[in-house]
Amino acid sequence: MDLERQAHPWVAEGQRRLRFAIVSVFLSEWREILGFARRAEQLGFDAYWANDHPNRSMDTWTLLSALAMATERIRLISLVSCVYYRSPLLIARQAADVDRISDGRLVLGIGIGDDVPEFKQMCLPFPPVAQRQETMEEALAVIRGLWREETFSFEGKYFRLDKARLVPKPVQEPYVPILIGGGGERTTLRQVAQFADVSNFSPHEWSGSAFEISDVRRKYEALRAHCEARGRPYESVLRSHYTPLLTLAENEVDLERKRANSRIPDRQLRSVPVFATPEQAIAHYQALADAGAQYFLATINGHDDETVRLLAEEVAPAVKLGRS
Repeated sequence: MDLERQAHPWVAEGQRRLRFAIVSVFLSEWREILGFARRAEQLGFDAYWANDHPNRSMDTWTLLSALAMATERIRLISLVSCVYYRSPLLIARQAADVDRISDGRLVLGIGIGDDVPEFKQMCLPFPPVAQRQETMEEALAVIRGLWREETFSFEGKYFRLDKARLVPKPVQEPYVPILIGGGGERTTLRQVAQFADVSNFSPHEWSGSAFEISDVRRKYEALRAHCEARGRPYESVLRSHYTPLLTLAENEVDLERKRANSRIPDRQLRSVPVFATPEQAIAHYQALADAGAQYFLATINGHDDETVRLLAEEVAPAVKLGRS
């Protein structure tokens, strides 16, 4: 990585203003997802993303390709593409294609995978965490090499390429930003400092286990230390935070009704959904911003237009950059 480089322009924007991105859950039909994404674009959200769970949602790269053609401004994020579900060359190929189709709006989110039943259904072994982290690190080296070099060779523990080529390449300038999902303080955040433009974690056991504000602050201090160890400016990494489910209502009565009837993604896992009035949501996100977060990704029930509207019109404009 060129550690002396300036932050990617999209990342640098996070030093000037907070931004929100959203995704729909509980929508299975393409037309419904398209309508939600177009509504997000109309309301000024910064990005829409696609999860990589082939057993319960549309394929990440098929969906992002379709959205690239059906939208004009909104960023498109893979959150996150599992390094075991496709070879590094195929990830590089699909990401480059979406970047070209969207005229340079892709953010490549990548991760090690955590869904044991899904791995089993895909007939894939589920290696220990350390091995999955090593595999992702090699995959990142391969993807970046294929994007940047005319021909690329690599000899690693898990991947080997001999004079591989990727044509055509991405179009985004100066490069496609890379997001790494997870909040492991010894390895994952070190990999962010070494390879990525975005760090994303959340109050969810699969994506960093940042359940308290103190966890968020501690992880950002760990990220800062890893950046300093590599001689990299801390502000060249966009600090994003993911809400596993956001549900908003105008008042407490309506909020309790929505809470009682809510569907919770990954209910069997430890995660912290947010149920709030606009005032409560502003306080929630402002506390995270004061802890250092610059970018927020919220999962929203695709049928809950009230939450989308309140987030766009009342919550997002009121949350300001923190001082961290």
